[in-house]
Amino acid sequence: MSSVTMPLLDDDTIAFGEEDINVKNKYSLTGASIVIYMLCGWFSDSFIASFVTVILFLSMDFWTVKNITGRLMVGLRWWNYVDDDGKSHWVFESRKGSSQNRINEREVRIFWTALILTPLIWSVFFLIALFGFKLKWLLLVIIALVLNGSNLYGYIKCRVGGSENLSSITSDFLRKQVLQNAVSLVTRQTMPTTTPINPTGQPVNTV
Repeated sequence: MSSVTMPLLDDDTIAFGEEDINVKNKYSLTGASIVIYMLCGWFSDSFIASFVTVILFLSMDFWTVKNITGRLMVGLRWWNYVDDDGKSHWVFESRKGSSQNRINEREVRIFWTALILTPLIWSVFFLIALFGFKLKWLLLVIIALVLNGSNLYGYIKCRVGGSENLSSITSDFLRKQVLQNAVSLVTRQTMPTTTPINPTGQPVNTV
């Protein structure tokens, strides 16, 4: 499994950054799953019905944030594909050039606030379920944390991946330069000195 920036697949008909971002429904279902989790006990005594409903909204929210919201609101996208050799590749992309100027700063703040707050809220629910010994709800909260945490991790990789790559390249270059200088210094110190000889075969004394 690798984590690299790869070109888009051939079947991606619209290039990343060229799509129309002026769509109305860019906001996800993040709050819906949290509200349903908090209030499901008021409307139903069935754990299975509440579990399935929350999972359904969590799944829709995960898919929407991963495939639509992040791409339209902040110009970021992460995805996965398997090549012909069966190797899995994780791709983290960031919109570049003039397309980046079309991003609304207000929507960027809303997106990142929701993306960071949601796992924190589910973390609180995790602690409540854990210390309240509500083990059946604990599984649901763990699923919510995994889904929301995956989106948070993916978009953080999209945001900072470029700088990490640049830092890695710079570090590798510096290490190579230091190694080359050290090898050159050792080679000069251990190289035997020779006395120049004139055409007659006698050593030449130099001052």
